Formats: sequence, C-alpha cells, structure tokens
Amino acid sequence: MGPSVGKVAELAGISVRTLHHYDEIGLLSPSSRSDAGYRLYDDADLQRLQQIMFYRELAFPLEDIGKIMQDPAYDSRDALLQQRRMLETKSAHIAAMLEAIDRALDATQKGIAMNKEEMFEVFGNFDPAEYDDEVKERWGDTDAYKESNRRTSRYTTQDWERIKTEGADQMERMVALFDEGASPEDPRSMDVAEDARLSIDRNFYPCSREMHVHLGEMYVADPRFTKYYDQHREGLAQWFCDAIIANALREE
Repeated sequence: MGPSVGKVAELAGISVRTLHHYDEIGLLSPSSRSDAGYRLYDDADLQRLQQIMFYRELAFPLEDIGKIMQDPAYDSRDALLQQRRMLETKSAHIAAMLEAIDRALDATQKGIAMNKEEMFEVFGNFDPAEYDDEVKERWGDTDAYKESNRRTSRYTTQDWERIKTEGADQMERMVALFDEGASPEDPRSMDVAEDARLSIDRNFYPCSREMHVHLGEMYVADPRFTKYYDQHREGLAQWFCDAIIANALREE
C-alpha cells in the first residue's frame, strides 16, 4: 500500500487540502484507495506530484500544468530537463537580484544615492531608458515619453525590483511556451503578451494594443532588442512579436 494523503502532504510540505484539490481537478489522482476509501499514492503518483511542484515553483498556473502533462507528447524526462533549464535561469536571476538588493541596502545605510547605471545594472544589457528613447524617436509620442519620465522619476529601488521581477516572470513563461512548441496564437502565448502590455501600461505609460504591436515589430526590426530576447532562445523575439500581434487581434 502506498502512502496516504496525509503522509504525502507531510513529505511534500503541502496541505492535504491542496492534494484534494489536485484530485478534484484531475491534475493528480491517487492510483488506489484503501478499503476505507482513503487516497493512496504509488511511486508514479509521487513522481507526478514532484513535477507539478516544480512547475508551481516556476509560477505555472494549474490549468497550464494540466494541459502540459495531459499532452500525449508529454515526456517526464524532457519536462525535467526543461524545468532544470528554467530553474537555472531563475537561480541566476535571484542571485543577481540579491546582489542588487545588497548594494541598494549598503547605499541606503551609508546615505549614498545610487546612480542610474547602478540602479539598472541588474537589467543586464537591456537599458529601459533606451526603450523609452526608441518610443519617442519612432512615433514622436512625447506624451507617453513624458508620462514615463514622470512615473519613473518617483520610483524607489523596490519599485524597480518589482518591475524587474514582473519581467523575469513573463520571460520564464515565454521561454517555457517556446520550448514546449506552443504557437504564438496559443491563448497562453497571447496571455503572456497581454501581461507584458499591461506591465508597460501600468509601470511606464499608456500602452494600447496597437502601440504594443509597434513595439513588437521593433523587437525584430532593431538588432538590440532582438538580441535581448534571442539570448534566451533563438527566434524568441519573432515568436513574441507574433504573439503580440495575435493578442491584438484576439476578440474579447
């Protein structure tokens, strides 16, 4: 007999209620039950739970995890390799963020103001200021440019860390869908594109779907932006651009 739901919850560090919910939605159903009707999990069940928890650690919604694992082409080894790559990326990002926070804390404790280069160093080779300059230069949308400057001039280090985390989460989701072979027209791909648009709209300046399409076109037209996306996966810039276009055309 395999372990009970209580024992599995204890081993995995999750609640019994969570395991019950996974069973109810068909994400993880125990292979057997005791004579009294209690859920019992075998080794295959535990391996499936482990992969579910890896996906959850990577911020995958339960609905997406279900679709991935129910796909006839799903392979547990390939999934583990993909999860490992994504966790490596996340680990590197967390390490960089911790270092940036330590610098910010040190500057705060010493009463030293961080300059722009230091504040944005954690963003790597992609400079958000360059992003805004491109918007102003290409469309002459000075209202948006001024609005971006107005908002960002008041941002604290914590605000920039939050914005960076949002972008990292979106990138992880994009890479996962790209690796999975999801098309840009997949609803999940369009959802990532919409989340990216809303992040710009929320954090920098009003960004309509039409403007977002222009930005997407710039991601593939400008080698600097293409390099930023394609450093994660070759062809990701074009895929993201196509997802942005698909999202703009999607009916509400």
